[in-house]
Amino acid sequence: MKWWNAWRSERHPFPAEAWAEGLARVPLLQALPEEDVRRLGERAWSFLRRKRLALFDDELFDLPARLALVAQACLMTLHWSEDEARDAFANVHEVRVLPEAFRRKVEEMDEAGVIHEYEDERVGETWHQGPIVLALSDIQESGDWGGFNVIIHEFAHKLDMGNSLDADGFPPLPRAIDARDWHRVFTGVWDDLQAHLARGEAPPIDDYAASHPGECFAVCCEYFFTAPDILDAAYPELYALLARYFRQQPLQRCPSH
Repeated sequence: MKWWNAWRSERHPFPAEAWAEGLARVPLLQALPEEDVRRLGERAWSFLRRKRLALFDDELFDLPARLALVAQACLMTLHWSEDEARDAFANVHEVRVLPEAFRRKVEEMDEAGVIHEYEDERVGETWHQGPIVLALSDIQESGDWGGFNVIIHEFAHKLDMGNSLDADGFPPLPRAIDARDWHRVFTGVWDDLQAHLARGEAPPIDDYAASHPGECFAVCCEYFFTAPDILDAAYPELYALLARYFRQQPLQRCPSH
């Protein structure tokens, strides 16, 4: 297959200048060591050629901007093998970017079995085999070390859905991680978040993590990559578990560490 890979490289040469410019726009990625920067650029370029990126205005997204966007998703699987990375996002077929947050009509059943309908404003949305939908305004707020990253959040849901139709906080795990350990650690975090809210106290991470186990996993992924110092201080066992899962140590490259 070496000849095939070489042929593909000749047809789609890596856009080094565009990648350098895209990298310069994302502080989160600038802290990566040189070898990781090279590997991430290649992963992002490959991802961009294989997936559909639907934009409301192509002129707002030049090639550096597109690379910068998908690179933040590829950061999650950077230290996984090529096959593992492809399999992890096999259920990603399209990424749609909208100009602003959007509203959805939501139906929820309470404990008494009563259906409640309301409109919910969302900055991102994900379906099992459907597209990832992102709002431009929140993409623009992502990419730094502030603990918020809508791209990582929504792609974390796709990882989560690798073994189920819905995000449940329990993604496919490598053999090196025991499912019982995963359940124990995340249950401990979940219980602590609920205890903070029951006492009327702000949790150490975004309280959206306490809304659903799937959101807990996605928010914790955001913190792991963009505020690892906060996650490690609040839940060191969870940080260590995610470091094993992603095979990365963002804390070592965090500017505030």
